[in-house]
Amino acid sequence: MNALNTGFDFFKIIALIFPVIFIFVFASIFFVLIKGLKQWNYNNKQPQLTVSAKVVTRRTNISNHNTSNQISHSSTTYYVTFEVESGDRMELQVSGLQYGQIVENDLGKLTFQGTRFLKFER
Repeated sequence: MNALNTGFDFFKIIALIFPVIFIFVFASIFFVLIKGLKQWNYNNKQPQLTVSAKVVTRRTNISNHNTSNQISHSSTTYYVTFEVESGDRMELQVSGLQYGQIVENDLGKLTFQGTRFLKFER
């Protein structure tokens, strides 16, 4: 009996799995793009509001990415949580520059549009 003719054909399995994986990756990318466009459109339809707010906390999210040639790349996303006069809290993504200028327990005027941070003035 030939060892290569055992009924297990690796290439047939790959031929079946590859399209499924390709469709899954493509659908995931499409889903993320559509979700981002919906959020952008939602924010554009919201009014710009300016309210009195207090900075409750700040946080960062660091993502590491490795490439195939052993080069590592990281990116940092900055978030600030504000508490408005009604007691409601909202966490908004801010730029690194804004993050560096905002301190916990700061009081000031927060301007935002939907989930989009615009500015914070002490």
